[in-house]
Amino acid sequence: MALRKNQNTGKEDEAKVRFSKESFRKSVRIFKFLKPYKWLITIGLILLAVSSVVFMIFPAASGEFLNIATGKSEYNLTIRDLGIFLLVVLIIQSVVSYIRVIIFTHVSEHAMADIRKTLYSKIISLPVTFFENNRVGELTSRTTNDVQQLQDALSIYVAEFFRQIITLVIGIYFLVYKTPKLSLLMFATFPVIVIIAIVFGRYIRNFSKRRQEELASTNVILDESLQSIAAVKAFTNEWFEVKRYGSSIDKVVKLSMSYGIWRGAFLAFVIAIVFGVIFFILWQGAALVQNGTMNPGDLVSFIVVTGIIGGSIGGLGDLYTQILKAIGASERILEIMAMDSEIKIGQTSVKPIPVKGNIRFEHVRFAYPGRPEAEVLKDVSFEINSGEKIALVGSSGAGKSTIVQLIMRFYDINQGRILVDGKRIEEYDISGYRSNLAIVPQEIMLFGGTIRENILYGRPSANEDEVREAAERSFAMEFIKKFPEGLDTIVGERGIKLSGGQRQRIAIARAILKDPAILILDEATSSLDAESEKLVQAALEELMKGRTSIIIAHRLATIRNVDKIYVIESGTIAEQGTHEELIHKSVGLYQNLAKLQFENTLT
Repeated sequence: MALRKNQNTGKEDEAKVRFSKESFRKSVRIFKFLKPYKWLITIGLILLAVSSVVFMIFPAASGEFLNIATGKSEYNLTIRDLGIFLLVVLIIQSVVSYIRVIIFTHVSEHAMADIRKTLYSKIISLPVTFFENNRVGELTSRTTNDVQQLQDALSIYVAEFFRQIITLVIGIYFLVYKTPKLSLLMFATFPVIVIIAIVFGRYIRNFSKRRQEELASTNVILDESLQSIAAVKAFTNEWFEVKRYGSSIDKVVKLSMSYGIWRGAFLAFVIAIVFGVIFFILWQGAALVQNGTMNPGDLVSFIVVTGIIGGSIGGLGDLYTQILKAIGASERILEIMAMDSEIKIGQTSVKPIPVKGNIRFEHVRFAYPGRPEAEVLKDVSFEINSGEKIALVGSSGAGKSTIVQLIMRFYDINQGRILVDGKRIEEYDISGYRSNLAIVPQEIMLFGGTIRENILYGRPSANEDEVREAAERSFAMEFIKKFPEGLDTIVGERGIKLSGGQRQRIAIARAILKDPAILILDEATSSLDAESEKLVQAALEELMKGRTSIIIAHRLATIRNVDKIYVIESGTIAEQGTHEELIHKSVGLYQNLAKLQFENTLT
């Protein structure tokens, strides 16, 4: 099942998140990662409550200075006494806040590290079909953006949400206790303002969301055109891309103007209504002071506390939105974690299951999970004896690579049986079985470290002598010696600093180091020049000695000496035999392919 197929990564998901019992119930499962830190979290929440209560002393006491100065204070305190008291409170507030932030940082960093490790372990253990249905960028977003949203929620938003709630409760209690008349007036008008503000806010957020979606579409156009710049220029479509990008930008501008108009209207509403109401309440408060029914300091405290309450109410909306995003992020993370893994991640190394390399296909039928109606292999049967070299040839899409993928057990077959050493392939532990296979593909994927690290990828436990021997046998040491850093040479991202032939020989050295029972060569020399192909072919001959070798090849000259050739056509084995047997048939697919490639060399 695909996680998401839209191009506006993350935008629609965030917009669709709504709080519900079901979403909350699902997201609560993410808290299992917080269980090891429950006591730290408890201490942090207690300190948060203490910090919030202590903080409210300042606005409550702000008006008391004026009351003391005018001789209307209810408490037997001097200005100096109150100042010293607030200084002590300030120190307590600072210390408590510092410890609380350190605790929440510790919990969030360690818990999110656990989530990232678990999520990566799950992703990398999932079958190939999962990666066919999900973009790499989206999976990367799961381990970066989604986890970051969770971390922000835990370390900032959740704590801040509770702090604002505590501040709101204490502030309202203080106002009702100290200034009941003004409090009733405020509570009669503020709910109406809040409701109108929420309606305005939703409408503005809708424009903002649409603007972000259109901006994402614009970025897609930019990304596609620059990544495919060779195709753009080859088809002289610069004008088309400029027009397409400009049209998308114009839509962004149109939506931005609508967004700006409504945002301006909202700002005008805030100035005219909200501040108008505040001034009206202050007017009434001033009248109460003038009448002698309220102390001047109490009015000052009311003003300060009201401002803090207003800030808390305004902040709660944004905090609620951020928490909803975190809930959505947790759902997407848990969606992956709930999937069935192909292998178990836990042991530090794979326990190999030794096999000889006898392979037999019996009436195998197969269709890819994403295209169940299109059968790729149709009743395929053949046998490979241990140590044999066989070749699979045929046109593109005939089913050659599919056979190899089934041998590697990237997919499960629909019908028939695949036997390795007389045992069904499904009965083997998948990791132990795959430890007997190695592949040298056409497009070599090297990791961005050193040559040594890339060779060691075949068997990480190998020693220095074994690495050097593998490099020698693959004829890779010939060019490695020319580098000043030798085996410690950095190959660059995807091996970009090496030529195609050099990358191939590194891949062969990696396979030699693994010492597999079954070797797969997927058009390993098709993209090389003549000189590189000669060296790589010699390395491949060294690699194939004494092991079952399956070669997918378009260049028939590279497979003339194999034990048997299977010609695949439309998912079936159309012909089989040695090169000499197939080339001397009166008619045949292999003979036609051979004529096209080396007609002048036929004997």
